[in-house]
Amino acid sequence: MQLPDANNIKTSFNENGYYIFNDSVADIELVENARVGIDKIRNGDYDTGKPLEPSPWNPGDDSNVLCKIEQPQIVNRAIADLITSSQIGALAAKAADAEMIQVWWVQLLYKPSIVFDSKSETKVGWHQDWTYWKNDWQDGSNLFTGWIALSEIAEKSGPMKFIKKSHRWGEFAEGDFFNQNNSRNDFRLKPGQIWDEISAVMSAGGMSFHDKLLLHGSSYNTSNEPRCSLAIHLRSEKSKPLSNERGILTKYIDDLEICPIIYGNKFNAAF
Repeated sequence: MQLPDANNIKTSFNENGYYIFNDSVADIELVENARVGIDKIRNGDYDTGKPLEPSPWNPGDDSNVLCKIEQPQIVNRAIADLITSSQIGALAAKAADAEMIQVWWVQLLYKPSIVFDSKSETKVGWHQDWTYWKNDWQDGSNLFTGWIALSEIAEKSGPMKFIKKSHRWGEFAEGDFFNQNNSRNDFRLKPGQIWDEISAVMSAGGMSFHDKLLLHGSSYNTSNEPRCSLAIHLRSEKSKPLSNERGILTKYIDDLEICPIIYGNKFNAAF
């Protein structure tokens, strides 16, 4: 795989708050195995023998709602193999202009096709990731998300949508990941702030990166296939936990098997 020019990635990420890489960023076998891993986890099959992290969705829950499972790499080796990809690390380092990249949290996201005779709570409300992270990380920490598709993501799939340049608008209390009804009208924009939605459509194995303050969300999956992905939360060496005590989202960062460094080395990080 040939990565695009580093300056193009960095410029887009800094100016727009995101970068979308439409083609596969990892070996396709890793991607396909991780896709199988999603089904195994959803069926309660954990091949590492370790327990699943408490999650909003657990095996046996309603299959017609958004499935969000925390830290799937703990229970599935194929997903663990994918998130340690050096190709992902190199691309992330270019986006963040970083010397070190560590995976500090991962979320499995499985969006089923819409079932019109049910409530179909499969939307992701407009939100900023920092809303959920700021209790565990210091202000100014260089945190961002790499979202990797494990299935083809078309416009009908309910792709993630970014609000271009919104990472420069400050924090919004109106954001809510789980709100099925929030819309542009819920956000009090200032003059000059333009609500410009960009769809992250991509091939299986494609990936996007977005800033911790970028507004983003997704709508229903109206395709015939489930939308499968991993949200890989990343940090550079320019980040630090809020205190010496580990919080809810930083409790695993000292365990490099669960939270691997995928670019650079530990000596560049503030642990």
